[in-house]
Amino acid sequence: MAHRDAGGGSRPQHHELRTPLNAIMGFAQMMKQQTFGPVGDLRYEEYTAGIFESGEHLLSIISDILDLSRIEAGRAEIDEQSLNVIDEVEACMRFVRVRSDEANLDLKIEIPEGFPQLRADQRMIRQMLTNLLSNAVKFTPAGGRIAVRAIATNDERMNLIVADTGIGIAQEDISKALSSFVQIESTMNRRYEGTGLGLPLVKSLVELHDGELEIESEVGVGTSVSLSFPNERVVRSR
Repeated sequence: MAHRDAGGGSRPQHHELRTPLNAIMGFAQMMKQQTFGPVGDLRYEEYTAGIFESGEHLLSIISDILDLSRIEAGRAEIDEQSLNVIDEVEACMRFVRVRSDEANLDLKIEIPEGFPQLRADQRMIRQMLTNLLSNAVKFTPAGGRIAVRAIATNDERMNLIVADTGIGIAQEDISKALSSFVQIESTMNRRYEGTGLGLPLVKSLVELHDGELEIESEVGVGTSVSLSFPNERVVRSR
């Protein structure tokens, strides 16, 4: 059933949005894999693959909206643990590897061995990095480069940086990129689909960790997004 918010409006429970979509994706996956026998015409295989991919994309959008709603309502909780930064980056890179290979992108990790661990929520860290990497892959032309770096600053903060050689963002548009549901209008990026939720969600998640998000970008040169975490979240080996 739908719940009423403070303003009298109706908001659905999470399972009301996710459960039907998961069912659609599950049935499409079974048809795609021909679990109970051949589907027949090859066009049906293409259609079921399209259903699954569209459902996967929609589920991602719904998840982002629900996560933003929880954060804005003050209901998000952090499950803290000490994380190996290189392991987390590698896990997120696997998620975008197929798309980056298809676009002939050079995807690199530039983090030294023995780098300090980060005390944070693993799911949220992966959500942040995956969103940033997905954006980098989406907006970087074929043959470009994407790097994930980790830096310990002089004031003992930890910065995780995703840098690309993509189309870039004009300085006057950076604040728009950090606003929910805003798509920056330009002749270069009108062909890129998106809801405008990725960066606002990442900003909200890093702020939940008492951190900050910073963007440096130049049109036609590339973008660098930095997630800066405070000293108390940096776990150094003794």
